Amino acid sequence: MPSRSAVPDGKRPTLSDLAARAGVSVPLASMVMRGAKGPSAASRERVLRAAQEIGYRPDSRARLLRSSRSHLVGVQFDLRQPFHADMVEALYAAAGAAGYQIALSAVAASRSEQEAVETLLADRCEALILLSPHAPAARLAELAAQLPVVSVARRLRPLAEGVDVVRAADDEGARQAVDHLVALGHRDIVHIDGGRAPGAADRRRGYKSAMKHHGLTSHVRLVPGGLTEDHGAAAARTLLTDSSRPTAVLAFNDHCAIGVLDTFLRAQIPVPDEISVVGFDDSHLARLAHVQLTTVGQEARQLARRAVSRVVARLEGGATDDEREVVVTPHLVIRSTTREPCRS
Repeated sequence: MPSRSAVPDGKRPTLSDLAARAGVSVPLASMVMRGAKGPSAASRERVLRAAQEIGYRPDSRARLLRSSRSHLVGVQFDLRQPFHADMVEALYAAAGAAGYQIALSAVAASRSEQEAVETLLADRCEALILLSPHAPAARLAELAAQLPVVSVARRLRPLAEGVDVVRAADDEGARQAVDHLVALGHRDIVHIDGGRAPGAADRRRGYKSAMKHHGLTSHVRLVPGGLTEDHGAAAARTLLTDSSRPTAVLAFNDHCAIGVLDTFLRAQIPVPDEISVVGFDDSHLARLAHVQLTTVGQEARQLARRAVSRVVARLEGGATDDEREVVVTPHLVIRSTTREPCRS
């Protein structure tokens, strides 16, 4: 039997290399690797063993390019958002189960949404899933005129023409957080706002609504914040200089909440003994053993499944307009950063 050295060092094994190693024809080797019917059990075993020995893996991208369809779904995500990492992992699983592959394109401090989307369009994607897009609704409608587009984690009012929306009920999530804090005995509850970030307006509205429901309208207070740890840290520093420090904080998201926790830790303000902190997303950061953040879970796996379902329906003819907006109910996850307020 030929040794693995039959494939030149540093060269990716080709289908021809595999066929030579297994002692079969190239078409037969191709049929085995595609899982096609026809080859005998012995031939199939020989080819698969040879593939393992020489490290051969089918070039799925090349196969997609040769086909009339790519079955490739482009996903735009933000490198700076921990929850997006959770969403990407969930999207891989949901897309794979539906027979699709994922192509990723990141938004970063040095890379705009437009660049991220253009990369996906050039990659022959059949549809786009955009995580928390900031682009104007008109731009999303332009994209939807070219291919199916699903916006995840952003409310669109009115709905952009042709764009599907899958999102959490952000206002309900904020209400759950306030309800939890009030049940613990808190009244002075501050919301660190997300500014113009997707979901911020709904979370702000939910916070205000819940405070009003509990008769705490006079205690409503918004502190400018944002998406990142730095935004949370800046907001926490503002609270530390305030003569009327709150007993609880609802941060815009988990990343922002981490900045709050870090700033309080450095200032020797114990959480939750002196002040309770709640995040939003239930990202992997919230679940770290040394963080254990009470937060509002956005149900990443369910959002991913629903987003992929909308893509498949659009591509395979099963979409209906009455399903264009899917709203998933979030849930509160209570961990160790909240407790009853200090009575000193």
